[in-house]
Amino acid sequence: MIQITPHMRILVSVEPVDFRGGIDKLVALCRERLNADPFSGGLFVFRNRRGIALRVLCYDGQGFWLCQKRLSSGRFRFWPDGVASQPAQLEACELQALIMGGDPAKAKWAPPWRRLSLAA
Repeated sequence: MIQITPHMRILVSVEPVDFRGGIDKLVALCRERLNADPFSGGLFVFRNRRGIALRVLCYDGQGFWLCQKRLSSGRFRFWPDGVASQPAQLEACELQALIMGGDPAKAKWAPPWRRLSLAA
């Protein structure tokens, strides 16, 4: 099972991907388009051209996990902008909002780290 934790590196392919290919094609896209090692344990997020499906690829040390979410109606409205050769990075909470069909840019949550003051 994949657990999305705050310390994970999450890379998002800005350009849409053809989902007719399988795990091997996404692994090649990680290397070519994202300039990242697919065996690093990070999460790699891809969207199809029509914007109705997401795929998340992850290597767990024994093999690859490939998860897909396809919306029954509507589209994923939010998608990171950026240069096609540069992947976008998301925080774990932003990816969770994206998977639920929300806009991570508009969601509000606590920062991932904040300084604590010690009481005397």
